[in-house]
Amino acid sequence: MRALRLEMLADAPLAFLETVADAAARPHAEYAVRIASTSTGPQTAQFVADPGGRLVGHAGGTVIPSEPGLTVVYAVYVTPLWRGSGLLADLVEAVAAWSRACGRPELMMEVVVGNDRAYRAYQRLGFTDTGVRVPHPTIPAMTELQMRRAA
Repeated sequence: MRALRLEMLADAPLAFLETVADAAARPHAEYAVRIASTSTGPQTAQFVADPGGRLVGHAGGTVIPSEPGLTVVYAVYVTPLWRGSGLLADLVEAVAAWSRACGRPELMMEVVVGNDRAYRAYQRLGFTDTGVRVPHPTIPAMTELQMRRAA
């Protein structure tokens, strides 16, 4: 998971909330603790794609107290060689199935405005632009757009 996380951050630095340097500085033991605490449960879950040998994709889901029927999809990533393979749909569907099982019928994600490749990919998976725009959480000059769909 550590190797995949570092790849995610290097490949799409604006899409995630930490830097490659911060992630690389985190000891392996800290990764293990973080993964164990956020991997599965009713409040948060992570799903990975493992075709054997190396992880090639990730998607997480979490809740926000203000919208109990909603799962926020986060940290979605598919390694470049696997893009276009259907893996993104599989990862998002894993989050959706978990969300439904937890009684949350809706998914929401935020995408950096201008990341057209991701925007189109999520549209193909049934997400629609809500029109809501929010500041990027770490780069105030940037904006994210919210997309939603049924779980």
